Amino acid sequence: MKKFTIDLLKIDAEQETCLIVNAIKKIMRYKLKRRGLVLGLSGGIDSSVTAALAVKALGPSRVFGLEMPERHSASDTLFLSTLIADHLGISTVHEDISCILEGFNFYKRYDAAVKSIIPEYGSDWKSKIVISGIMEEKRFSMFSLVAESPDKKLIKKILPLKAYLEIVASTNFKQRVRKVLEYYHADRLNFAVAGTPNRLEYDQGFFVKQGDGAADIKPIAHLYKTQVYELAKYLKIPMEISSRPPTTDTYSLPQSQDEFYFALPYKKMDICLYGKNHGYLPEDIAPFVSLTQDQVQFVYNDIDNKRRATGYQHLEPQLIKDVVEIKK
Repeated sequence: MKKFTIDLLKIDAEQETCLIVNAIKKIMRYKLKRRGLVLGLSGGIDSSVTAALAVKALGPSRVFGLEMPERHSASDTLFLSTLIADHLGISTVHEDISCILEGFNFYKRYDAAVKSIIPEYGSDWKSKIVISGIMEEKRFSMFSLVAESPDKKLIKKILPLKAYLEIVASTNFKQRVRKVLEYYHADRLNFAVAGTPNRLEYDQGFFVKQGDGAADIKPIAHLYKTQVYELAKYLKIPMEISSRPPTTDTYSLPQSQDEFYFALPYKKMDICLYGKNHGYLPEDIAPFVSLTQDQVQFVYNDIDNKRRATGYQHLEPQLIKDVVEIKK
């Protein structure tokens, strides 16, 4: 086995682009047999790179983007999604999903769950979930709720399981509503739906089942996040997008992905995930992520835990006729 270096994660962006573009063409022609691709545009790096790859494969007239902000979305979400659509020359539709979410009582459900932990919380407050763990030298990850009052006062409280599940279950409405709209437009255009997860998200189950996890094709699910940024540079994605730190754009308070789900920022998580996937020991990886061997082992364990906890999200519907033997 080669000695670990950061260079192991580097890719030939031109060669990788050609590989993905050719694969998209073949999948569309021989498997999906659809005229084009629909995808949600968040203004983030993953959806922007996926859209650019789709345009290279099919042309701008056969790629359709959906801009789907809601009441909690970041103020620059619509600007950035419009920026990449204009840059690529693709048609889009603006579907503000706030009213749909109100129909599901999402905002009421979410506020009620937060109020069970912070009673003074109101609709004019902002909030998010954050994870603690490796960087705080905890032996296990735990979630906390952070809320900001209208006068900018911050309150942070540990989330008990019941409230955590209620908050996550309610926010999952957002991804599922967006996917319904993506398939509506795909059906009317005779297009397929493109998913946008990168390898880190796909491997670790950082998606909502039948929400952003649902798609007909996932062009970048084999690429580590840092490799997606390499492609973004090659594909000339606007700097406003390619230089922006990745966010979830799910909660009303700004929230990075490592705050909510991953043990580390994506650059370090990529290294740890690559190391684990290729059989490198924690002591091989530790110097490259500025962590101790024990901390890298914590991350390795966290990777395994997330795979176990979210494995069901990758499963197709289970059919009784396919069960050969049921072990009690």
